[in-house]
Amino acid sequence: MLPFMPLLEQIALLALRALTGLVFVWSGFGHSRDPEGSAKDLGLPKPIVLLVGVVELLAGLGVAGGLLTRLSAIGLMVIMLGAMHRKAFVWHTGFWGKNASGWHYDLIFFLIALLIFATNGGEWTIDRMLFGAKTVIGSAVL
Repeated sequence: MLPFMPLLEQIALLALRALTGLVFVWSGFGHSRDPEGSAKDLGLPKPIVLLVGVVELLAGLGVAGGLLTRLSAIGLMVIMLGAMHRKAFVWHTGFWGKNASGWHYDLIFFLIALLIFATNGGEWTIDRMLFGAKTVIGSAVL
């Protein structure tokens, strides 16, 4: 193994977390700021859109900062499962969709959240600063 690979791995995880967090914070802020407009666009009730927006916003911040990283990643995975379901079974959008609006994008973000969950966000997280190598989710230690 090359000696710089562990450092590169942590840099890549941090960059992936930061970019993923930015995407979800931006999306969540938009849904939270205008839940009525988003509800019309998505065809969902306003309270559900507001909930989705808040989860995206908080989970995006959690993933980006590495705070409650696994719980945040689970939140994003649930959001992405919902998005894939909506696109595939309600809107009947194909994998690629029209104008790149298929559910491939959502699947990629689901897998990114799964990677973040599996790695606990890497070594450079607020979780590690607060809890060491263990992460607390509720009363369970993972």
